Amino acid sequence: MARRQQCSGCLQYLLVPPEVQTIRCAACGTVANTSNTPAPSNARARWGQARELLVPGQIRSYPGSGTHAFPSVYGPHQQQPLPRPALSPVSVHGRKRALICGLNYVGKYYSLKGSINDAKCMRYLLVEKLGFPLDSVLMLTDDQQDPLLKPTKRNMRKGMRWLVYGCQPGDSLLFYFSGHGSQQEDYNSDELNGYDEALLPIDHETEGVIIDDEINEIIVRPLPRGAKLHAIIDACHSGTVLDLPFDCKMKKEGHYIWDDKRNPKFNKGTSGGVAFCFSACDDDQRASDTNVFSETKTNTGAMTFCFIQAVENEPDLTYGRLLIAIRKAILQVKACLRKTGTIKNLVNKVLQKSSIQEPQLSSSYPFNIYSKRFLL
Repeated sequence: MARRQQCSGCLQYLLVPPEVQTIRCAACGTVANTSNTPAPSNARARWGQARELLVPGQIRSYPGSGTHAFPSVYGPHQQQPLPRPALSPVSVHGRKRALICGLNYVGKYYSLKGSINDAKCMRYLLVEKLGFPLDSVLMLTDDQQDPLLKPTKRNMRKGMRWLVYGCQPGDSLLFYFSGHGSQQEDYNSDELNGYDEALLPIDHETEGVIIDDEINEIIVRPLPRGAKLHAIIDACHSGTVLDLPFDCKMKKEGHYIWDDKRNPKFNKGTSGGVAFCFSACDDDQRASDTNVFSETKTNTGAMTFCFIQAVENEPDLTYGRLLIAIRKAILQVKACLRKTGTIKNLVNKVLQKSSIQEPQLSSSYPFNIYSKRFLL
């Protein structure tokens, strides 16, 4: 039976299989024997140094990510201690870690009703169905009493750094966001369409948005070889919000091509790992917050509901089958509502009248979406 042993380097607890004589910590790389030897006296000091690496002293300023329509320059920004769940035992074969953000924007005229529900459903899926340890899932929602667990711009940035901190080969990371997304003018000319995509924290009116350039730099580029990241973004204008180099362009018949968006002037890839993003809609489309999927009239994001339904009900999922299942579910609801004659009011709950919601897939590299299995 596996037992717990504390790493002498970072003080995390490792799960040690029987008869294993040495073990390498997946978090800090320390190799240790499995005898019950005490940790060195400087272990806590070393862990303190690791936490300093976890939270840099300054945040890089991104043009267009502030509260104004034009580029703005911000001075050094002192970080606060990182909000994070309790440290869980690290698996010898790679850990699972997730950051979940659900934003209802309570009290605002643009408030949503289903994003916090989405976040809770996603946490349930990850923990109860997909083997993510509960204390390795950090959830930021605007109904939290603890100010460090609210999805402010500062806390979301810290959460993204926590997600990739100490990432090692074999690790599986997940970033989930349900809330508002937006587009704004691209100031560094790295976007082919001239616009940056952005996520809106609850304090974006005063602190600004988080643009795709920054998201890519924090959680995509550090990924080492052997590690993987999945992002699930249920927000408007979210098609390329991770700025991944390849977009999967799929036709209704299921045929697809990978659109290569690599720009020699900008590195948007990983450090050898792989990254995938399922987003609720294309960059020029809007996503939906609706209760038409629920018998109890509970609001959820259309994309989140269909994603969870597909993952739970489709055996041996591939990326292609998952993408098709999500798209088909949304289209079926639209068709069903038309048949019942409740066209105007209900259809507009699911899909904006001016734009069909088509979930998107992007990746750090091109692959066969019908043969590669979807595994978190």
